Amino acid sequence: MDLSDLDVLSGALGVALLLSLVGVLALVLLLRRSRRKVKALQRQLYQPPGSRAVHAAGWAVKKAVDTAVRVRQHGVQGLLMTSIEDLSRWVDEDSREIEQVIGPDGTVTVFFSDIENSTALNEKLGDHGWVRLLQSHEELVSGHVSRRRGHVVKSQGDGFMVVFREPGDAVAAAAGIQRDLDARTSRWMRRTPIKVRIGLHVGRVVTRDGDYFGMNVATAARVAALAEGGQVLVTDGVRDRVDDHEFVEYAEAAELRGIAGKHRLWAVAH
Repeated sequence: MDLSDLDVLSGALGVALLLSLVGVLALVLLLRRSRRKVKALQRQLYQPPGSRAVHAAGWAVKKAVDTAVRVRQHGVQGLLMTSIEDLSRWVDEDSREIEQVIGPDGTVTVFFSDIENSTALNEKLGDHGWVRLLQSHEELVSGHVSRRRGHVVKSQGDGFMVVFREPGDAVAAAAGIQRDLDARTSRWMRRTPIKVRIGLHVGRVVTRDGDYFGMNVATAARVAALAEGGQVLVTDGVRDRVDDHEFVEYAEAAELRGIAGKHRLWAVAH
């Protein structure tokens, strides 16, 4: 091996070493960033051990271990092209999803809806027609939820569970849905008018694997169950936080099945 070959080899080793140092530094900085974000989100939302944020932190640690394995197996390129990209994407996506639905005071507004007399409608329309009507209904609901920065947690055919960061956005979305249903904006809804019941409640919740749990979630579901088709009912907590909508008292002391105490409910004038 002559002197020129040694110079080339030395230069290649120097570049590889530099890339390794850059990759390790980037990973360390990214892990610190993800740790700060997870801790901040945990402080904003009360969650017991085992909650989504804790699982997320554990996932980040696992990714760090996987990264070390990739470095041994695939070298610097494997580190730069897989682990850092995966971790960066997780930090950004998970943080955005959680931050979008947690209010400044750590609460979440929970929205439940369902179609009144859905079983009878299914029987009347047949399965094919019912599925088309559900698709039209889903497009209408999803459009209003998206415009008000809500997040659809799950859909159960004729019903939705949605979370919002701000009670005002939840009320506006619910009122907009009812207005469009009244106007029968969809071809399928003009042929078969439907009535939807909506209930809203605000409070702290527990999250796990993308779902939401707790008494405040159950309260929102019970409020929706009391609503009549075409109606939006909200609890005192929602009413007290929203100033730009008109409310009519629905019940001074309503009983919610399985939930202790009396609850004052309000109907949204839409």
